[in-house]
Amino acid sequence: MDGDLREGEVVTALPSRHDAGVYFIGMIRTPWTSRRDCPKRGSFDGPVCSLIIDERWHAALEGIKDHKRLQVLYWMDQARRDLVLQAPAHAGKIVGTFALRSPVRPNPIASSVVEMMAVKDGTILVRGLDCLDGTPLIDIKPERIVTES
Repeated sequence: MDGDLREGEVVTALPSRHDAGVYFIGMIRTPWTSRRDCPKRGSFDGPVCSLIIDERWHAALEGIKDHKRLQVLYWMDQARRDLVLQAPAHAGKIVGTFALRSPVRPNPIASSVVEMMAVKDGTILVRGLDCLDGTPLIDIKPERIVTES
């Protein structure tokens, strides 16, 4: 991985163990198979993508149709995790990882607010994602809670 470094980037040693565990609740299907083609930020007029929920979590989708927008949390499994200083091509300067939206971070967790198009048989169709095809899905939350009047 060190061969992937840009001038000025700095790596750190990763801890010897993880502090917590995560259950992936499904997988995300998108049209993007390379980081080069993947958008930097999703758009509500972007392509329809699928959140494929593992069958054990299907009951957790009850009531999700009541929400137009969802927050999707996902694990950027192809991102490196050891950079503390990065040299983004667009910035023209060295920047700390926590000052960037880069997928390169100690815990490669991403969050996107998406527009829900449909829900059927444990699959949620959405617009607004910016991740690679096959990305592991961590969680789904409504953007805001709908209350009855």
